[in-house]
Amino acid sequence: MGEQQDVKFPQEVIDEYAALGVDLRALFSAGHLGTRMGVQIVEASAERVVATMPVEGNTQPYGLLHGGASAVLAETLGSVGAMLHGGSTKLAVGVDLNCTHHRGVRSGLVTGVATPVHRGRSTATYEIVISDEEGRRVCTARLTCLLRDVRPGDGEPVGATG
Repeated sequence: MGEQQDVKFPQEVIDEYAALGVDLRALFSAGHLGTRMGVQIVEASAERVVATMPVEGNTQPYGLLHGGASAVLAETLGSVGAMLHGGSTKLAVGVDLNCTHHRGVRSGLVTGVATPVHRGRSTATYEIVISDEEGRRVCTARLTCLLRDVRPGDGEPVGATG
């Protein structure tokens, strides 16, 4: 998702991934899609993931924030939370996403906050609330991820060589 220099990770997470030689900021991002959409993660832990996204550039023909853009933001945040919950030995794979859109937004930034509903051994479910700059709820989403064991090559970014 572009530069993630200001993301706040818990120190134990930073230490765990550093010991494995993994680029934490690259791993916990929306990749190229997030970069194109302007998603910026500002805080990330298994208990809470926060990010912003501009409305501009992410609208549908009526000039409102596109519901699919809200879904991308929600899935990104829930997936990051699930990955942090699973730790370095698990890979989070989204299996169910639902979004309820409450109001339209035409400008500014929206902020998404993901918090856990369930964190188990094989699945993790997060509620994601997306709000406008006035704090009004724009979208409520729920994401469930399957947590599966990491296999060789799972954590490599697309195009990586080894």
